Amino acid sequence: MKHQIERELIVEYGKKLITERLTTGTGGNISIYLPDEDAMLISPSGIPYFETQPEDIVLMDLKGNILQGERKPSSEYDLHSIFYAKRSDVKAVVHTHSEYATTFACLQQEIEPLHYIIGSVGEKVRCCEYKTFGTRELAEEAFSFIHEDNGILLGNHGVLTIGSDLASAFSVAKDIEFLAKLDYRARCIGTPVLLNKEQMTEVLTKFETYGQQ
Repeated sequence: MKHQIERELIVEYGKKLITERLTTGTGGNISIYLPDEDAMLISPSGIPYFETQPEDIVLMDLKGNILQGERKPSSEYDLHSIFYAKRSDVKAVVHTHSEYATTFACLQQEIEPLHYIIGSVGEKVRCCEYKTFGTRELAEEAFSFIHEDNGILLGNHGVLTIGSDLASAFSVAKDIEFLAKLDYRARCIGTPVLLNKEQMTEVLTKFETYGQQ
């Protein structure tokens, strides 16, 4: 079986979706891009994450054709492949239904810069309009709306994040849920005090060199 390491990573991070409370049931999906083959590995449709095995991960080309695998791939394969086809910097995509962030998505309300950790995402967490799940229309809406950010809210749906590897895309998904919790809880008390444009410029500059380079 090809790409054992990448398959095991998707299985591992699928379990993290549950343990980190970023989704419930079989919601959400994960993929990794394989640039040498211009193809992607993606989680299967409808299999619980703690039951998913490496051989269940589906190898697909970017046009939606199955190259290897007996399982039906996630219905959101277009939502993943569009980024690999059009963004050379993206090597992994994570889609979640995390509770607090999805609450904002159901309001179609963006998350504004109330905490510096938003710098891992962008100047704010944007929210695109609702499009039917599992459609090319949703993929195109998400791609056109994300701009240079690393994640967005999908209107009335959930969260989409991208990264140079699976760990970074997953980290952004966690950050968005953290920000959504802060925003929700702050609004229960009063009105969040937002970082201004100058402060956010400094934050984004610092995030360019944050962590191990």
